[in-house]
Amino acid sequence: MKYLWHHIKTDFLKHTFDYMVLITAGIFFLLALNIFRGERFMIFLVLFAFASFYIIWAMYHHAVNRSIKLKVVVEYILIAFTILFLLRIIIFP
Repeated sequence: MKYLWHHIKTDFLKHTFDYMVLITAGIFFLLALNIFRGERFMIFLVLFAFASFYIIWAMYHHAVNRSIKLKVVVEYILIAFTILFLLRIIIFP
């Protein structure tokens, strides 16, 4: 567990800009969900836009690290769309 926290801290300090962009986008995502509360189509567009941003951010982040591979891209696509559909189920009962 100690190694995990050390790795996370080191990675965050090494790529602070990347993670700050992701955190900022996440905050705007939550604000947009709050602003468009009750409007199903707009909320779905916000969810889709954030999922798309997450995939693009991940490809950029791994390209800078020179660790981008097809397997990594597919993994981020699957994670993004799984979260998209899970949030859609939670928000639109």
